[in-house]
Amino acid sequence: MSDNPIQQLRLIKNRITSFMMVYKFALSEMETKIEILSEEFQLLHDYNPIEHTKSRLKSPESIMRKLYRKGGAQSLDDIRDQIRDIAGIRITCSFISDIYTISEMLQNQSDLRTISVKDYIANPKPNGYKSLHLLVAVPVFLSDRQEHVYVEVQIRTIAMDFWASLEHKIFYKYNQSVPQHLLMELKEAADAAYELDEKMERLHKEIEEIKLSRYADEELDLEVLVGKHNFRIPDNLLKLIRQEDSRD
Repeated sequence: MSDNPIQQLRLIKNRITSFMMVYKFALSEMETKIEILSEEFQLLHDYNPIEHTKSRLKSPESIMRKLYRKGGAQSLDDIRDQIRDIAGIRITCSFISDIYTISEMLQNQSDLRTISVKDYIANPKPNGYKSLHLLVAVPVFLSDRQEHVYVEVQIRTIAMDFWASLEHKIFYKYNQSVPQHLLMELKEAADAAYELDEKMERLHKEIEEIKLSRYADEELDLEVLVGKHNFRIPDNLLKLIRQEDSRD
């Protein structure tokens, strides 16, 4: 490294920028994947299981605080190995079944490597927290190399997200022990939110069954909407596809 202090700082800044930027690029890759899956689902099923997404990148200060709690590190490579949630994305869904649908779709992506799956819906945390966590390695192609970057994906329903967000606000920067009766009430609120999730999913399935039974005898609209483009299906294309299906 150069003896010039200014040059030294510039080199250090470039190394930190290089370290952080790959996580930003990994988030961009994930956001694109999720956007494509969302639009595909909407076009093919006339339903979008994803309500909204939110991504975040830990700051260097936050990374170092977490590293300190873990016992420290000797290099940037140590940080990569020890802190695996530097890049995170949260997917909020409508229903519980949507969570597992999205999880399966992401894990089926051949370029993503699933590192771990933590199902806090089937096995909630003691305080009542529910969510599905995936840790995936995302390929990032740079000008001179390829890196596989860890991204934590949290998938939850609107009700689970509501509970988790308020729980975080209630206990933000509260470092003292929480009275037991408050912990019990918090757990009861989480259970109530889950009961609401289950009820809304049941209602959703019943309405879908009613819609299918009513539309079964209606004439199918021979037009497809792809993005902003509305295309009519020509008779010869319809005939070709039917012949292809009959051969299969």
